[in-house]
Order: sequence, then structure tokens, then C-alpha cells
Amino acid sequence: MRGRSAGMGGVEVGNWFGDAGSRPAVIVEAETAEEIAAILRDRERYPNPVRAAGSNHAATACGAAAGGTLIEMRRMDRVLEIGADHVTAQAGARSRDVARELRGRGLQLHVNPELGDLTIGAAACTGARDSSMPGESGQTASYATSIKLITPAGDPVEITESDPELLRLARSSHGLLGTVYEATFRVRPQVPMRVRHERHRLADLERALLAPRERGESITLYLDPFTDALLVERRAYQEDLAGHEVGDGPWPLRNAIWGRWAPGAGHLVRRVAPAGPARHVLTDVASRLTVRAATTAVRGERTAAAAQQAAGGAASTFSTWAFPEERYALCVRRYVEFARQHQREHGYRPDLLAAGRRLEADQGSLLSQSFDGPVVTIDPVSTGGAGWDDFLRAYNDLGAELGGVPLLDQTSLLTRAHVDRAFGERIARFEVVRGRYDPADRLLTPFFGELLAAAPPPAIAV
Repeated sequence: MRGRSAGMGGVEVGNWFGDAGSRPAVIVEAETAEEIAAILRDRERYPNPVRAAGSNHAATACGAAAGGTLIEMRRMDRVLEIGADHVTAQAGARSRDVARELRGRGLQLHVNPELGDLTIGAAACTGARDSSMPGESGQTASYATSIKLITPAGDPVEITESDPELLRLARSSHGLLGTVYEATFRVRPQVPMRVRHERHRLADLERALLAPRERGESITLYLDPFTDALLVERRAYQEDLAGHEVGDGPWPLRNAIWGRWAPGAGHLVRRVAPAGPARHVLTDVASRLTVRAATTAVRGERTAAAAQQAAGGAASTFSTWAFPEERYALCVRRYVEFARQHQREHGYRPDLLAAGRRLEADQGSLLSQSFDGPVVTIDPVSTGGAGWDDFLRAYNDLGAELGGVPLLDQTSLLTRAHVDRAFGERIARFEVVRGRYDPADRLLTPFFGELLAAAPPPAIAV
């Protein structure tokens, strides 16, 4: 166990984009479950709150441990077992590394988010997701069949499918029941994946959504309220080609477009034209070029699902709300009106295309975005800068008004009112169990305290 004091004032530890950080009093690297237990038992040396850190791929301050203890999990990164239908790995293992080992054995994860630096611990207990393949969940945690953690009291616990209600809750626990150190996920045989991009207008949204569903395809959208652009990414497994060789296909190019080139253009425009009409004109040009490049170049027939995953930094950031599929077209129209009005009134607009992911109905996780039925998300994406936070605060209010569902780790600047409206009594259910596991709030940070913890009892006049 390697630990260090962060010193007076602490060392700033940020999330992947660098816009949500904290200064822990102590930062320690754990290499075994026993070391994690020792940390949690020693309250004097390792102060509250205690948080585990993987790759910090979150858009919020959910990983913040201000004045407390940050456990870095990077050394617990081994794949422990691969079976015909499962993989077990330590919590610090990166999703892309696990996927690479599975690929070598003709297997794959069910969900392969493009953020390949996602760790197995986070995949098991947060809202990490990607567009659902037909008949499958889009949330990584829903395929976790076993989650091993150390409770705040320092005791090892394994939560499995033998207790489905507790497992459902643990999959949304964000490390608040205990520090996850190992998890097991279902896997499936590797099957070649076909990918296509189609360009439409926003007015064609309903038709653009319907056709891929009828063909049994996964749907990811990219939309721009200011150029009327709608790009549909269609993915489908080719089951008849099971066992055939697969390749990376267009995925490295696709990840370069969305992960480097488009954000790079956004940052360049911001430097050349910091504000005003010139910036908006250049942003529109960059948007059109991005759509053209993806439509023309990103297509493949026998690609590996794992090749969608990419390592790398954070040239852009995002937020997310999910909306019922049957009302999605209306919600997009409202979002387009909102974004245009916000630009007129405040001069700010996100400088990258928003993303949308369709998620099948999924109650495998208590705080699932699609707990009540199929949803499609609207995820604004930006290179940040002045005005981004104000835009998100206004969008959060719109998302709540439209009956949307956020993610605690990926929807920035939420309030307790937003969370209560979206999740209702599920938050109370979660808080009851969290209180049993952590009655002294060893793991509860101010961020989660504001969003989840039970309100204090009213004051009594004497």
C-alpha cells in the first residue's frame, strides 16, 4: 500500500475534463482488498470521505474527496478469470484491456462504451452506458453478476444474483455501499458488427429512428440545432457470420473524428473567434464538415465491437438526459428551440454536435435511465468555456420539465429537486440501504449528500 499526504491544502485531483476537482487530505494506492479494508478501518489516518478513483471519467464531481481520502485503484488492474460466459477482473482494470483479452478468445463484453478508459469498478456500479444493441441493455452495470466490495466497516462482501434486489441497487451504488475491488460480468461470443452512418434533416427524425429499429439495429444520433443536421449511426450484429474473423474497421477513424478532430476544431474556433457571429459561423462550418466526414468514411461490415473503445484524454465534455422513446421527437424539438433561444439571449451555444443514444428498457440497475421503458438521450457536447455551466443549468430544468432522467455521474449541476423528480421513491429506497451499510457516512461525499441523502429532520422550537 502506497500512500501519501496531500499536504496543506491538498493536491488538486480533477475529473477527466478538468472541470470538477477536489483536494483530498490523503491519496493512497491500494494493491489488495486487505489494504482497502485497512484504509477504511483507520479513520484517524484516512479521514472521511473515502472515495475510490479509477480513470475519473465522469462529468460531475462524483469522485471528489475534498479533505478526505482518495484510494487510487490503478494497481488493481488484473483480469482474474475468463470463462465461456463470464469475465472476472479487478476494479482498476480498464474496459478496453479486458475487451482485448476477451477478443483474443473469441468473446466480447455486451456493452462496449467508446470511453475505453472506463474501469471495471465503475462499469459495475455507475451509469456507464452505450446505445443498446437489439434485445440487450445499454448499461454496463446490468451485466455485472457479482460485485465484491469492502464495506465502510472494513468487511468484505460479495453481492450476487442470489440477491437480485440488492444487486440491482449495488449496480447504481457509485461506491457508496463500499469500495468495489472486483467484479464479474456476463460476456457473449464475438460476432462481426456492421456499422453505417446516414445523414438526415431534423425534420426526418421520427423516420430516421423507425427504420433502424425495424431492421434490428442499434441507434446513436448526432444532431445540431443550428445547421439542421441529423446523423444516424446504425450498428448491427451479423449473427450469420459468427466465428468469422473481425477487424477494427472504421472505428479508429470514427473515434478520431468525434474524440479529436471535432473537438480540436471547436478549440481552434474558440481561439480564432472567442465570441460573436464569426464564432457561430465557423462552428457551423466545422459541424457540417464533421457530419460529411462521418457519413462518407465511417462504414464497415465485419468489425469488432471492442474496437469501438478508445483510450485518450478529454478534448470535450458533455451532459445527459434521457427521454421516453415515444415522446423523443417532441423532446428534440423542444431542445432545438431551447438551444436557439439560449444563443439569442445569452450568446452561448455548445460548439459540438449533441449525441443521442437509444437504450432498451432496463430495470437491472435501480437508477437506470430506462427503468420505466425505452429511452433516447439528448447529450449536449462542448469544448466547455464561459457559458457552458449556465447552459447546462437551464438544460437541466428543461430536462426535468420534459420528464427526463439524468445520470448522477454524467449529468452536471443537478439539484436534489431534479433527482427527486426523475427517480421518485427509488432514491428513498437507495438511501435506506446505503444508511445500513454506511451509518456513519464514511463514504458519503458532499456531492452525493446533496443529491441522495435523506433531508435532516426539521428543527423543533423550544
